[in-house]
This record gives sequence, C-alpha cells and structure tokens, in this order.
Amino acid sequence: MPTDVLVLGSVNRDLIVHAPRLPVPGETLRGQRFASSLGGKGANQAVAAARLGARVALAARVGQLEQGAALVAQLAGEGVDVRAVQQPADEAPGVALIVVGAADGENQIVTVAGSNGTLPLDQVESLPLAGLRWLVAQQELPLASIARAFERARTLGVKTLLNAAPYRPESLGLLPLCDLLVVNQGEAQSLLPGPVAGAEDAARGLLALGPRAVLVSLGAEGLVWADAEGVQRAAAARVVAVDTVGAGDTLVGALVTALAEGQPVAQALRFAQAAAGLAVSRTGVQDAMPRRAEVEAALACA
Repeated sequence: MPTDVLVLGSVNRDLIVHAPRLPVPGETLRGQRFASSLGGKGANQAVAAARLGARVALAARVGQLEQGAALVAQLAGEGVDVRAVQQPADEAPGVALIVVGAADGENQIVTVAGSNGTLPLDQVESLPLAGLRWLVAQQELPLASIARAFERARTLGVKTLLNAAPYRPESLGLLPLCDLLVVNQGEAQSLLPGPVAGAEDAARGLLALGPRAVLVSLGAEGLVWADAEGVQRAAAARVVAVDTVGAGDTLVGALVTALAEGQPVAQALRFAQAAAGLAVSRTGVQDAMPRRAEVEAALACA
C-alpha cells in the first residue's frame, strides 16, 4: 500500500503513574494506579495518524532487549508500516517515566533515549522518501539524522513537519528545513532569542527563523497558526481534561493526516483540535487517541 506520511521518530516503553497531583521536589506521593504501554513521540504520532485514516509508516530504531520486539508488533497491529524500523539485538528501547496529576490532568515526564539515541545516518540515507506527502520528526532522535532526512525530503519535494519537542537549543538549525514547525508555548519561547508579548508574536518570530509555517499550541486556549498569508487562531475543543499526556502527539498526528488529505489549513486545524480534545478527555496515551469516526462525530456536533 502506498505511504503518504512517514514518521521518523522515537519508540519508548511508557511507565505511567497516576497520582493525586504532581509531586514537588523531594516529595513522595502515594500513586493511584500504574500502567506500562507503547509510547514515544514517534510511535504516538504514527498511531494517532493511522487511527485517523492516514497511510503511515514509522522509521525508528527499537532495541530488542527489554521486550522491544513487542513494541514493534504493537505498532504493526495499529496499522503502522514498520518495515523501516531497525531492531538491534544488543540494545534496549527508550523509556519514559510519566506522572499524571489527577487534580488537573497535567504531567511530568523524564525520558531515557535507549536505542532512539543511536539512530545512524546510514539508516536515514536508506529511507524510502520518494512519493511521500509528509515527513514528520520530533526531537527524541539525533538531530543530525533529522537534518539529513529533511534535506533528502526537500530534494524530493516531500513536505517536512518538525515537532520541536522536547526542546533542544541545537534545533534552531533545523528550522529552515521545515515546511511546518509545531511547538507548544514553552518551546516557542525557548526557541526565540528574547521574550514575546503573546502567542501571535511568538509565531511570527518563529516564522522569521526559517520555517514556511508555524503552529503554536496553547492547550485549552487553542492554537495559533502563522504562514506567509498571515496569522490565524483556532479554538480548542470544549472538553473536561482528565489526562493531557499525549495530547500534543495526537494533535500532530491528526494535523498531518488532514494536510496529507489536502484539507485547507483552517479545516485541518479544526480536525486536529477535535482529535486532541477527545484525547485529553480520556485517560492514557494511545488508549485515549480517537478513531476517525469519533472525530467526525465531534466536528458534526461542534
């Protein structure tokens, strides 16, 4: 089956603890429940896109130690093409330690790169990019590998989306290679040389650094989009947030699905916001990611 979207990204095992609230430094809290699941920003965005109908593949490096092969099998079960996933026998996959506060659904995350941090340039050189519509990457991989992948994509006429998370100061060099930069408000401020008055100014400032379009996600306050035609806002879905882990990955997966289908920007933003709204209204990460019919139903009721 042809592929429209290739996600170059991380695969982790997520270890998730739900607590009454987030702990302060030095504090021990009694957790309410624990879960272990497939995660990583690359895997999350690929699964989100696949559930929403995108023809999506994942390029990654997933060590087979610590049951890494089971993570790849889960991805395949979600309909993600995993032929570009390398599985070194002597490495362990990445791990994310996640705490979710029950009071407001906010979270704290610490990651260990594992095999994500060893993705080599020769794997990037062999990626099947011809015929793609979009190449998507995040920043849990070596930035040199992302840069080379984006360079190859641009040469082949493939559009590039960088979710500049987690923030890394070296990522400024990637911005001129981006057709679309997606960041949250904190990441936007970190990438800019000085303070800005608001999200619109942040989006304009990031646009001046090289990407062709910028999306700044504001959580419950919606998002801001900026490109050569100007700046526009999109409201967030009206939901009660119970778990915000993975909301940004759902947003990215939904947005690239809509854009790959040729939806106009304003329509694609509404689609992405509806998907993210459904995700934060449920607990879990991939368990919370919606199917296409659910998003269309939410949009019909909006």
